[in-house]
Amino acid sequence: MKPVRKQIADCLRHVDDPELGINIVDLGLIYNLNFDDGDLTITLTLTTPACPLSSYIKKNIRHVMGQVGGIDRVHIDTVWQPPWTPEMMDPSVRRGRFRRPRHSV
Repeated sequence: MKPVRKQIADCLRHVDDPELGINIVDLGLIYNLNFDDGDLTITLTLTTPACPLSSYIKKNIRHVMGQVGGIDRVHIDTVWQPPWTPEMMDPSVRRGRFRRPRHSV
């Protein structure tokens, strides 16, 4: 059975950025998903190019994708453009995590 984009994204929601405690989909780190004939290519970024947990995150991506039927190979392309910002987060998550400080007058 061919996995669908929503099923893949739902599985990726089980992969958290351990420093922020937010999954990589809602965090806005997934830029593109391409599935073709058993090959899944995930284009993602990280919150910073010096992220010390990049290999941990990629290992967890491979683990959860290994549980999806129809995916034979997972390719992970890390890109830095556009750079990640908190505005890329799902709005409901961003409201809870990255509130802008109020300025008093």
